Amino acid sequence: MALRWIAPDFGGPEVLTLVETDVRPPRAGEVTIDVRAAGVNPADYKHIAADRGADRELPLPIGYEVAGVLSAIGPETEIASGGGAPGDAVVAFRISGGYASQVTVPAKDVFAKPEALDFPAAANLLLAGTTAAEALHVVRAAPGETVLVHGASGAVGISVLQQARLKGISVIGTASEHNFDLLRQAGAQAIAYGPGLVDRVRAAAPGGVAAVIDTVGTDEAVDSVAQLLPDASRAVTIVASDRSRDAGIRAIAGALPDSAAYRDSVRARLLGWAGEGRLVVPVARTFPLTEALAAIELVRSGHPGGKVALVP
Repeated sequence: MALRWIAPDFGGPEVLTLVETDVRPPRAGEVTIDVRAAGVNPADYKHIAADRGADRELPLPIGYEVAGVLSAIGPETEIASGGGAPGDAVVAFRISGGYASQVTVPAKDVFAKPEALDFPAAANLLLAGTTAAEALHVVRAAPGETVLVHGASGAVGISVLQQARLKGISVIGTASEHNFDLLRQAGAQAIAYGPGLVDRVRAAAPGGVAAVIDTVGTDEAVDSVAQLLPDASRAVTIVASDRSRDAGIRAIAGALPDSAAYRDSVRARLLGWAGEGRLVVPVARTFPLTEALAAIELVRSGHPGGKVALVP
């Protein structure tokens, strides 16, 4: 028997229930993973929210990414990175039901775990990392350009900073002053958000910024696009709103087909960078699997100080 969190109804995290369940053996094209860590992301609890619509089948699973050890492999099956045998350490994303002690998932979403990352870090690499990669892709950021990233100290923001540096792209990142060192370590120029933001950006980038990536969805972030960019097509947000839509800012999300396809296409590249030690995942805290609600509340606070993982 395995432990698994499910949502028997739509709502907030309070609807989640921990149950014991049998995990079926893998069929062809599937593998079973003994979970060592599950990533905790805002997308997890948004998935079960009532305002997402009630056209999904209950109970809902929760959790999109895990790291663990292969315990069984379906017949004539290889994982996405090739091969695979019981006992191998792996990462899986995008899957369903990661808040569990064991999962059976499609092998196409499973990759060898980079040795440079421990299980909690590996379980938090790909959701934020692929989102960051898509944001840089959508705004057409190119080597030698300067990009403004709103909310640069968050999980997606930090991944944007690291990936931009690997591509030769300069970044100005907004954050609270107590996070400035974190941004500088990731290779960005840090500025404070708040009144006078646009003037500070112009002072930091006299030649202008080529693109804007918004990870926070504030009015300030939306307004900065019209003030700093002649072309709103070089702006993107991961927090869609009426104001961002009115401003012509494209929104991306893992549930959108184009976003999902692009994010799946870059998983191997990000894992490669992580394996080389060029892409790191700051982990703030781990929780036992049984304390998933406390882990979610920390993430919902908006100030976890890094990534959060559940450890069965």
